Amino acid sequence: MKRLPSFAKPYRAATILAVFCIVTEAFLELIIPMIMADMVDIGVANGDRPYIFMKGLQMAGCAVAAMLLGTGSARFAAVCGQGIGAQIRKEEYRKLQQFSFSNTDRFSTSSLVTRLTGDVTNIQNSIANGLRPACRAPVMMLTAITVSFRINSELAVVFLVAAPILGILLFEIVTHVRPLYGRMQKAVDLVNRIIQENLTAIRVVKSYVRGDHELEKFEAVNTELMTTSEKAFRVASLNMPAMQYVMYGTIICILWFGGNLIQVGGMQVGELTGFLSYVLQVLNSLMMISNVFMMFTRSLTSWRRITEVMEEVPDITEEEAKDIRVEKGDIVFDHVFFKYSKNAQEYVLSDISLHIAAGQTVGIIGQTGSAKSTLVQLIPRLYDVTEGEVRIDGHRVQEYPLKPLRDSIAMVLQKNTLFSGTVIENLRWGKEDASREEIEEACHIACVDEFIDRLENGYETDLGQGGVNVSGGQKQRLCIARAILKKPRVLILDDSTSAVDTATEAKIREGLAKSLPGTTKIIIAQRITSVMHADQIIILDDGKVHAVGTHEELLENDPIYQEIYHSQQEGAGL
Repeated sequence: MKRLPSFAKPYRAATILAVFCIVTEAFLELIIPMIMADMVDIGVANGDRPYIFMKGLQMAGCAVAAMLLGTGSARFAAVCGQGIGAQIRKEEYRKLQQFSFSNTDRFSTSSLVTRLTGDVTNIQNSIANGLRPACRAPVMMLTAITVSFRINSELAVVFLVAAPILGILLFEIVTHVRPLYGRMQKAVDLVNRIIQENLTAIRVVKSYVRGDHELEKFEAVNTELMTTSEKAFRVASLNMPAMQYVMYGTIICILWFGGNLIQVGGMQVGELTGFLSYVLQVLNSLMMISNVFMMFTRSLTSWRRITEVMEEVPDITEEEAKDIRVEKGDIVFDHVFFKYSKNAQEYVLSDISLHIAAGQTVGIIGQTGSAKSTLVQLIPRLYDVTEGEVRIDGHRVQEYPLKPLRDSIAMVLQKNTLFSGTVIENLRWGKEDASREEIEEACHIACVDEFIDRLENGYETDLGQGGVNVSGGQKQRLCIARAILKKPRVLILDDSTSAVDTATEAKIREGLAKSLPGTTKIIIAQRITSVMHADQIIILDDGKVHAVGTHEELLENDPIYQEIYHSQQEGAGL
C-alpha cells in the first residue's frame, strides 16, 4: 500500500478539505448531546423557557453547520476517490504499454481488463465511501468515550467489555471473508474471458451453431461467480448482526446499571440521557469502523491484483541502449535460439544463422508451425532471443532504443488489425502528420484506391470496431498502406496478401519495389508466387533453416521447395 499515497498527491487539497469537513462535523455532532443534557438538567428542571430556546437554537445551529460540512466532505471525498482511481488506472495502463508479448502472456486479457476496471473501481469506491467513516469514527468514538467517562466513569466501564467482544467478532469475519473476495475477483476474470472469446469469435460460433454450447459455458462460470459472491457477502453480512448484538447488549447494560444509579442518587436523568447519546455515538462509530474494515478487505484484494501488474518486470528493457538509429536495414541472425518460456523443454527456433543485406527482398516460406512469424518478431524486439544475437547494421538490437528501432521497422501482421475510427485515422497510424498526397500515394501503391471510392464516405468512412465494414482483402491493403506511410528501413509482410488475388498482389509488389527501393523487405508467404521474385528465399522447417537460395536454385536442388511448388502448380491447374 506504500505506493498508494503517490497516486493521491494531485488530490492532496481535496483530501485535506474532506478530512477537515469530516472531523469538524463530528465535533459539532458530539457537542449536541452536551447541549441537550444542559437543556434537560437546567432548563427543563427549572422551567426556564428562555434557556431552553437558547439551547435549542444552539443545537439547530450545530445541526445546520454539520449538514453543510457533511455535504462538503461527500463532495471532496468523491473528488479524491475518483481522482485516485483515475491515476491508478492511468499508471496501470501505462505499465501495460511497457509489457513485451511474453509479459502479456502471463496474464489473460480478460484478467487485465478486470484489473483495469473492476479492481480499480473497488479501490476508488472504498476511498470515496470509506474516507468519511474512517476519519469520523475514531474522532467520535474517542471523544464520546472521554465525555462518557467524565459523565460517569463507573458506567463507562461497560465499553471496556463491549469493545473486545466486537473486535474478536470482526476479526473472525474478516479472516473468513478475505480469501472469498480473491476467489470472487478470479470468477469475474473467467466470466469476462468467456464473454470476450464469444464476442471475438461470434462468426465462428454462429457458423458452427455452437450457441447452446457457449451458453452452457457461460452459465457454468456465471454460476460460479454467483455462488462465490453469495458466500462472500453472506459472511460479510454477519458484520451487522454482530454489531447489533454488541450494541443492544451494551444499551441494556447501561440502562440497567444507570437506572440503579438514579435510584440511589448517583446519577441524574439528564446525565443518563446524555450518556446514552454518547453510547450510541460510540457504538455507531464502531459500526462504521467495522464497515470500513469490510471495504478495506475487499480493496486490499483488488490492490494485490493491481500490484501484480504494476510490479511485473518487463522482459524487454533499454538497459543496453545507445543513441543510435537504424540507417540501412542490414540484418544478421547469428546462431539464434528462441523459446517462449524459459521453462519450455524445446526451442521454437534453433541455431538460426542468416544474413539479409540492406535493400534486399527476402521471402520466407515453410509449413504451418515452422516459426516464420516468430523469426521476424525478433527483429523489432517484440520478443528477445534466448541465445545468440540479432544485429541490424552491425549493432545488436538490444543496443537500439525501442522507439527508434520500432519506428524504423514496419510490420503488417498475419492478423490484420484496424481500429475504431475512419479510414484516414487508421492510415495516419503510420504517420500522424501525413499529408493527403502522401496518403493517396501509399493507397495507390497498396491498391487501396481500387475500392476507396466505393466506400460510403471515402477516406472519412467509419470502419467500425476492428474494421467490420471492409472485407479481409481490403483490410490487408489498408494495413499495407499504413506500413508504407512509415517509410521504414525494414518492411515485414507476414502473410499479409493471403486474401488478395495474385494480380493485385503483383501490383503491390511492383509498387513497393519502385516506392521503397532502399528498404529491406521480408515477405512471409504460403504461395511461392508471392516470393519467387525475391533476391533470396529462406525455407524454414520445424524452427530451423532448411535451405536458402533463389527461386531457380531451390527449384532445381531442394526437395521441400519442389514439393511445395508442384503441389501449388497442380492446385492452380485444378
